[in-house]
Parts: sequence; structure tokens; C-alpha cells
Amino acid sequence: MKSRVISIIIPSFNEANNIELIYKALDKEFADINYDYEILFINDGSTDDTLLRIKKLVLSNPKVKYISFTRNFGKEVALLAGFQHVKGEAVIVMDADLQHPCTLIKPFIKGYEEGYHQVIAQRNRKGDNRLRSFLSSLYYCFINKVVDVDLRDGVGDFRLLNRKAVDALLLLNEGNRFSKGLFSWIGLNQKIIYYDNVARQNGKTKWSFSKLLNYGIDGVISFNNRPLRICFYTGALILLLSIVYIFINLVLIIRNGIVEPGYFTTISAVLFLGGVQLLSLGVIGEYIGRIYYETKRRPHYLIQETNIKSGESYEGNQSRIYKIYRSGDH
Repeated sequence: MKSRVISIIIPSFNEANNIELIYKALDKEFADINYDYEILFINDGSTDDTLLRIKKLVLSNPKVKYISFTRNFGKEVALLAGFQHVKGEAVIVMDADLQHPCTLIKPFIKGYEEGYHQVIAQRNRKGDNRLRSFLSSLYYCFINKVVDVDLRDGVGDFRLLNRKAVDALLLLNEGNRFSKGLFSWIGLNQKIIYYDNVARQNGKTKWSFSKLLNYGIDGVISFNNRPLRICFYTGALILLLSIVYIFINLVLIIRNGIVEPGYFTTISAVLFLGGVQLLSLGVIGEYIGRIYYETKRRPHYLIQETNIKSGESYEGNQSRIYKIYRSGDH
């Protein structure tokens, strides 16, 4: 009998056509692995039959658990809920759309047994839209110059974390979560596994351009205050240039007399300075908005229903989290 348990967290939003497929793939993969498993589906406010499909699996296999939110709280919050409720000695995070191949589970577990705290999957961009691939590469090149953590192109949430890494993440209780940055911020020993990009089998991607843009902004804002420094330096530079410009014009007026002011110069200065001011206010507003939401102290999510019984998860057990985190165990 397998006594050691690996937990799999699967955030699911309108993935009805993929629920049974991902379950069968995982069940088949664990058939010849010397670990038992539990699958925790997080139904993130789906409007299709996702929850119904999950409940059907629960009736046939008690290893399947689920948490259903009262509404869509987002993938970041779904991951947090999963970490708070799983009980395995190691945790695998993967999507329900089958773009994360289950065949990597064995290499994940091998890395875990070798003593790594995080075993991370990194995909290539094979098959992706060229423009999207270029923009992604450009974004990662930029973000790694401005944030305080290391973010890799092609590395997402698909990974295995041991219990120490999970407990470290649970110590980070901020409301505005950016998991890619949090995974990197906790550090610990890491191993990278490379794999080819896999196309989605059913349904449409939930990541529109606007959502990707907002997610990118979250990455820039969440892990540093450099945008505020950029605003400061930009303002200082413009102030210096303005003083030089005023001094030059004053000298010209003294030498040549008053000349009819040019419309182009005036409107250009007004538009440029106005744009810089609005951009700076926007950056400052982003930080103030995050402070505003953090001070509300609202719960990260609300559960509508679940089959996880009280006492079966780590939720609220902070004393144990600190104890495990401070130990030297893997």
C-alpha cells in the first residue's frame, strides 16, 4: 500500500471538457509511481458544468477533492486556497487545460527525491504566435532589469514544491499575489526541467491581451519600488532641462529682446510635462491602490462548497507552518 502522498492542485475556470481528461491522465501516470495522490480541483466561479464534472469524479474516487468559490477570484487566489488545503508531502501545481503534460510528474518526483525544494517546468515557445513570443521575450528582458526577483521566460506555475516550500509560501499572506514572483522570492533549491510547448486541447484560453497586460503590470509593481524611483528621476531630469531651457531663453531675451513665442514650443512643453505627470500619478496610484486593498484585510476568497472535512488541511495551522519552515528538513 502506498503511504506517501503527492498532492496536485488544479485551478479550474470553465474547464468542463477537460476535467475528466486531466483526471484520467493523472490516474494513469500514478499507476506505476510509488506514491499515492490526491487531486484538489479549485472551481474558480465557473459558469459551465465544471463543478458537476468534478463532483462525478468525487463519487468514483475519494482521492479527488474540490473547493468551489462563491465567484471568480482569479488563479492566484485559487493557488493560495490549494496550498492551504492540501496535505501531501509534496505539491504539484498544474492547469486543467492539458497544456501541462502529466509525463513530467515522474521527473518532478525524481527531483524531489534528490532533495530539491522546487522542481520547475520550463517550456519553449514552439507553436506560439510569433508576435506574442516576441512580446513575451521583450517583457521578461525588461522585467528582470527592474524587479528584485529572477523571472524566466517559459516558466509558469507548473512545478513541484516540497512541504517546506509550500509552508514558506503560506507565510506570504498579501492580497495582491503574483505567484511567479513569490515562487522565485522564497528561493530554496531549484531544478529546471525543459519541455516542448503543448497546445490546449479543449476550450479557449482565459488569457486575453488585456489580462496578460494587467498580469504583466502586476509583475512589475509587486516586487519592487523602482517605478517610483523612475518617476522621481524623470521628474528631476525634466526639472533640470526646464531650468536650462529657461536660462537659455532668458539670455536670448537679454541679448536680442523679446521674440514672439512659438506655439509649437509651448504646446509641446505642456503636452510633454502633462504626460509625464499623468504617468507618474498613475504609477503612484497603483501603489496606493495596493495599499488600500491590503488595509481592508478582506479574506482572499469565500468557499461556497467543498468535500474537504475540517481538520484535513493546513489552513490556519500557522504554528505548524513555522515549526516546519524553521526545521532543516527537506
